[in-house]
Amino acid sequence: MNRREFIAWVGVGSLASSLPVVIAACSSQTKSQSTNTPVRADGFQVVGTVADLDKNGQLFREETAVGKVLVIKDPSNTSKIIAVNPTCTHKGCVVGWNQDQSSFVCPCHGSKYASDGKVTNGPAEKPLSTYTAKVEGNEVLVKGS
Repeated sequence: MNRREFIAWVGVGSLASSLPVVIAACSSQTKSQSTNTPVRADGFQVVGTVADLDKNGQLFREETAVGKVLVIKDPSNTSKIIAVNPTCTHKGCVVGWNQDQSSFVCPCHGSKYASDGKVTNGPAEKPLSTYTAKVEGNEVLVKGS
């Protein structure tokens, strides 16, 4: 065996030995462990506090059991809350809540969505996905539909 063949076999061995680590890093079990709080038996997960929602006007969580979540108070009834997946249905940018316009606005292409997730201004054509949301005590909870 010459030096070139030996180095090739060492490279293949290194690659093969790292494969289990790569598979573990990509597994769904790893993703669920990285969420902030566990999912309760009723399917709800804590995504923040009412105090944080009041202070910031919205709660955004990148990693939850259902994916990205943006929670706001319902502009027509502030005793209720609304939770959406803030991923724009046009090109996948993350939308933000614009309280002055009472709409979710995409910073990339200007799509706008009503508080219920429906498109009010394109280029997006599909609504934002919505989640069931509620307040218990001082906790804001979200559950996938």
